[in-house]
Amino acid sequence: MDRPIRVLIAKPGLDGHDRGALIIAQSLRDEGMEVIYTGLRQTPAQIVSTAIQEDVDVIGLSCLSGAHNELFPEVTRLLKDEQADDIIVVGGGVIPQSDLAFLEKHGIKKVFTPGTSTKETADFIRQAVKEREKIQ
Repeated sequence: MDRPIRVLIAKPGLDGHDRGALIIAQSLRDEGMEVIYTGLRQTPAQIVSTAIQEDVDVIGLSCLSGAHNELFPEVTRLLKDEQADDIIVVGGGVIPQSDLAFLEKHGIKKVFTPGTSTKETADFIRQAVKEREKIQ
């Protein structure tokens, strides 16, 4: 890839806490990625529309409200409907370990839980994009 990785950071649903999303957005910028932040209270449809318009490689979803099992799979479903399911989707927030397998089954490539370093997140994104590029 001859351009920076483009990442959309999004806060789906009614969750009004964005400190973590802002920290990860700044950290990914510091790692050389282009980051678009959607702001609070976005619908899955708004997130997918923005991701397609901005031609992003990755969507990072942040959720602290407990609605991740509904909102995250809806984003991946809409991406598939729009034939944009080559966009990698990762998640983060206060998400129980017991929900991780469900989210992965529904197309979330990785879920970063509290305590994950920003470097680990950036490295994972780089590797996932690299693997996707080999497939395409």
